[in-house]
Amino acid sequence: MQTFVRVVDAGSISGAAERLGVAKSVVSRRLKELEMHLGAALFHRTTRKMNLTETGRTFFQQTVRILDDLQEAELTASQAHGMLKGSLRVALPLSFGLMHMGPAIDAFLQAHPQIEFDLDFNDRQVDLVTEGFDLAIRIANLADSSLMARRLAGIRAVMCASPDYLKRNGIPQAVSDLAHHQCLAYNLLRDFNHWHVHDTNGNPVRVRIRPYLKAGNGEFLRDAAVSGLGIALLPTFIVYREVEQGALVPVLTDYHCPQIAAYTVYPQTRHLSRRVRAFVDFLAERFNKTPYWDKCLQQEISEC
Repeated sequence: MQTFVRVVDAGSISGAAERLGVAKSVVSRRLKELEMHLGAALFHRTTRKMNLTETGRTFFQQTVRILDDLQEAELTASQAHGMLKGSLRVALPLSFGLMHMGPAIDAFLQAHPQIEFDLDFNDRQVDLVTEGFDLAIRIANLADSSLMARRLAGIRAVMCASPDYLKRNGIPQAVSDLAHHQCLAYNLLRDFNHWHVHDTNGNPVRVRIRPYLKAGNGEFLRDAAVSGLGIALLPTFIVYREVEQGALVPVLTDYHCPQIAAYTVYPQTRHLSRRVRAFVDFLAERFNKTPYWDKCLQQEISEC
């Protein structure tokens, strides 16, 4: 069962063999014996990838729970039962993870030095069950009922540009003015040709923009805005330092951006071990107040 989970996590027999420190033939034999014992195929095998069958997916969920229960039982019975131990596989959004999760993880490891982290920094929405993640950090309006979630912090966004750009092109006075400006668009959004805001009465406004530059990374767009290439609509957790230092200037602050949030999410089917519960509680406590990336902006922009 441990070998099976390793193959799912690694995505291949060779990857699992490397992680386990055994020959590929050993992993292949164990998988074959497991499938013979179960009387069912666990994988669709191709020359490039091994994908779980429907039976394999169900068995994987149950196997992870069993192995977690086994590890919890061993820790409880051992002399070190009071300590958290084991690995945490966490999926993180790229910019938020790189900019803000490092100090949090460092602090957690200071308190729990026997925890091992396996971090995946990626803006794609991973399949937590199939890819073997214990939990993920997601920035969104969550609508997936198959996931359990705990809110960490509100996420605000601000339209901003460099002083040089605004001096050359003028300061927009209404969102309709954006049609005449160079806009920097985050192209991982489905509707990146429009920005969605609320006016002073709280009415939603869908603003057509002219994407002068499109990219799938917020830090790249922030740097482009600092360089004077246009107006960007970006989360405050990405631009707060530049706004504080005057490298970026908020514009159209009377228009409120719909607020979303950062969450820890995990599958309902995944057993929530002590180490996962402890990490989720730790993050909720750390981020449960006004985020530090918003505090320095409170005098700079209206709430959005």
